[in-house]
Amino acid sequence: MEIFLKQHGYDKEVIYFNQSSATVPLAAVALGVSEAEIAKSLTFLLKEKNIVLVMCGTARVDNKKFKQAFGCKAKMATAQETLQITTYPVGGVCPFALPDEVQVYLDISLQRFERVFPAAGTAASAVDITVKALENITGGIWVDVAKEE
Repeated sequence: MEIFLKQHGYDKEVIYFNQSSATVPLAAVALGVSEAEIAKSLTFLLKEKNIVLVMCGTARVDNKKFKQAFGCKAKMATAQETLQITTYPVGGVCPFALPDEVQVYLDISLQRFERVFPAAGTAASAVDITVKALENITGGIWVDVAKEE
């Protein structure tokens, strides 16, 4: 992960914890930030492809908006499918260094923050990154699929 991030201009160290950061609440406690600042990465199965959707930690998917954006109902991948699709386990899924066929989408719920904290490939790691750098490194496409908080 560190090599991938450095190759893409990220100059900070990946943060590793002695405790789990596998859920939004656990990650927020480990980092000392609000749950909203955690950038959760969710894997969805679409008709034609699989995607990773990165959202604000407190955001929830609005099924109507999701269908409008992607042309199908939201179907989250199982833990086994997530590992197979992303190469990361649930709780450590991140939007970095994904297989080429997996497109990253960024929900606009992230835009209210200057920086966010996505996982870094394990259930006990994170990255402190600006939203702009997240967009640049992932090639993420902005969408509006979150319910109003």
